[in-house]
Amino acid sequence: MSGPIVQSQDEAPRPLEIGGFQITVLASTEQTGGYELFRIVGPAGTGPGPHHHPWDESFFVLRGSVHCGVDDREVLATAGALIHVPAGCTHWFRFAEGGGEFFSVTSRGNASRMFRAFDQGVNWAAPDRAALIALAASYGQIVKTNAEPK
Repeated sequence: MSGPIVQSQDEAPRPLEIGGFQITVLASTEQTGGYELFRIVGPAGTGPGPHHHPWDESFFVLRGSVHCGVDDREVLATAGALIHVPAGCTHWFRFAEGGGEFFSVTSRGNASRMFRAFDQGVNWAAPDRAALIALAASYGQIVKTNAEPK
């Protein structure tokens, strides 16, 4: 059974550096017992390419704007927009001009472990794409190598 989480901004964990943007793990499955909470911030042009994974993921844009694609649909999400991606749906995002920030919720708990591995195990200055794809796959995330976001 998980316990309560009361965390001030000063007590938040350090942001993880992943591909030019930052992900702060606000709460992991180990803490909540079933879902995860993240704050994601980035400059224009950063974000993951097309991928899918076995957990649901929802994004709520707090500021700025984010280009998002889910399956064949693409949208420019601005502050106040909500995007829900069911498990298994191919999706991607790129922060738009001026960058942005969003709050994310995932189910099933593997995302925080994967993000920590990306932060600790990838040389983002010169990433080895094959190693990155293999690392993602070890956490259940499948990178779509034959597709790039628009």
